[in-house]
Amino acid sequence: MNYLTGLVIFCTLISTALVTGCASTPPYNYEALLAASPRSIVVIPPKNDTVEVDAPYIYLSTISRPLAEKGYYVFPVAVIDNFMKENGLPTPEEMNSVPLDKIYENIGADAVLYVNINQWGQKYNVVSSKAMVSVSMKLVDGRTGALLWDGTASAEKKGPNSSDAGLVGMLVLAVANQIAGSLADSTPELARAANRIALNAPNHGLLNGPYAPTTDTK
Repeated sequence: MNYLTGLVIFCTLISTALVTGCASTPPYNYEALLAASPRSIVVIPPKNDTVEVDAPYIYLSTISRPLAEKGYYVFPVAVIDNFMKENGLPTPEEMNSVPLDKIYENIGADAVLYVNINQWGQKYNVVSSKAMVSVSMKLVDGRTGALLWDGTASAEKKGPNSSDAGLVGMLVLAVANQIAGSLADSTPELARAANRIALNAPNHGLLNGPYAPTTDTK
């Protein structure tokens, strides 16, 4: 068996295992979401569990479009952020602590999306690097606080490496990757990918809203 044949067989086995694993995943319970039938969503600026101080607002710029494409009216995130800041809430952490009844009273959204950023940015080791974004989401009823939907997703992008370049070559390449990484931030791209994964996951994604151009997908 040559290398190419072995690689094809290996990838086929991995693909089969992934399909089998997905097929065995139980469907999400959408009863609460279907009963509430939200039409509008307000996104609270994300809580940030990383050291990357810009992560919440970079992420915030990536979430409105996929929610709108799912068929929901999304309150303009910049307007909501400014409104909260003008009312004495300067940070996302403080914004996430606002009582739900106050959010509904002042904004009137059918549902509120809370996001937690778990991982964000470039990770380096001696000879390689990767960029990663990992988020968790929770959609709650704007009136009652009942959980309507939740999901998690991660996306990563590995930097180039060369195992055939020898130790010195690998170290040089690692330094070049760090310089390139500082010039080209891939986190917005990865955040968009993570959003697509979370919102469209088979049997677990967010159901389409009332303004979706197509029928419900999971």
